[in-house]
Amino acid sequence: MRIGIDVGGTKIEGIVIDDGRQVARRRVPTPAGDYEAIVSTVAGLVEDLGGEKADSIGIGHPGAISPATGLIKNSNSTALNGRPFDRDLEAAIGRQIAMANDADCFALSEATDGAAAGFETVFGAILGTGVGGGIVVRGRPVRGPNAVTGEWGHIQVPWPKPSELPGPDCYCGRSGCVETYLSGPGMEGDFARMTGKSSTSRGIVESARRGDSDASACLDRYVDRLARGLAAVINVLDPHVIVLGGGMSNITELYDRVPQRWTRWVFSDAVSTKLRKAVHGDSSGVRGAAWL
Repeated sequence: MRIGIDVGGTKIEGIVIDDGRQVARRRVPTPAGDYEAIVSTVAGLVEDLGGEKADSIGIGHPGAISPATGLIKNSNSTALNGRPFDRDLEAAIGRQIAMANDADCFALSEATDGAAAGFETVFGAILGTGVGGGIVVRGRPVRGPNAVTGEWGHIQVPWPKPSELPGPDCYCGRSGCVETYLSGPGMEGDFARMTGKSSTSRGIVESARRGDSDASACLDRYVDRLARGLAAVINVLDPHVIVLGGGMSNITELYDRVPQRWTRWVFSDAVSTKLRKAVHGDSSGVRGAAWL
C-alpha cells in the first residue's frame, strides 16, 4: 500500500494506491502562508489515510530541496522557502518519507501508467497557474546536482520576437520567462496587453472557438510560444513523448497545432516526439507522489 500527498498552493490532496488501484482519496485546503499549519495538515492527512500501515509515503511539493542547504527553494508557495520541509514532515509523521518536486511527480505518474507508459524518455510539462516540468528516463525521475531538472518555465521564451522583449516580469526576478506567457495568468496577461480587455483563459479559448478575432489571435500566439518552448526542450532532451498537464492542457487545439509549428524550430529533418494529454488529469501529481 502506497500513500501519495500532493501539496498545492490551494489544496493538499492525498491518495492511497494498493496494488496499482486507487482505494482512498482525500482533499483539504492548504493553510495560506502558514508553514507550521501546512506541516500539521499534511501529517494529519497521512494519518487519516492510514499512514502507519503504508509500505511507503511520497510527498510532491512545489519547489525543490536545495542540495546546498537542505532547505526548500524556488517554491511559488513561498511559506515553504527556506524551510527544512522534509525533516519537519518526517518528525510530524514519525517515519521516513520520499519527496520530489510536483512536476517530477506528474511526469512519473504519466510515465508509470498514463499517457507516457512504455516510453523510455518522458518530459512532463505542467501548464497551470505556473509552468513546470519533470523528466523521467526508464521509469525513474531525473534529478540533477542543482535540483532544477526540467524547470523550463524559467528560461526565456526561445527565439523571441521583438514585441516579446524584454517580456513580462516574472516572480523569479527575470522577465520574459516561459511561465509569464504559457501559464493561465500568462495567457490572460497577454490578452489584456494586446486588447486592453480582461478575460479568463477559459473565456479566451471559448471566444476563439466562436471566431472572435482578438481571442483567436491570442490563442495563436499561445500556440506559437508553446511550440517554440517545447522545441527547445526537444533540442536539448530529445524525449520520446511530451505530456501536458495543468488547466491549460485542456485546450484541445494544442495537440494538433503545436507539433505542426515546432518542426520549424527543432534541429532535425523530422520530429518523432509525441505530444499527449495527461491521462490522469488533476490526479497525476498525487499518483506520482505515491509511485515515489
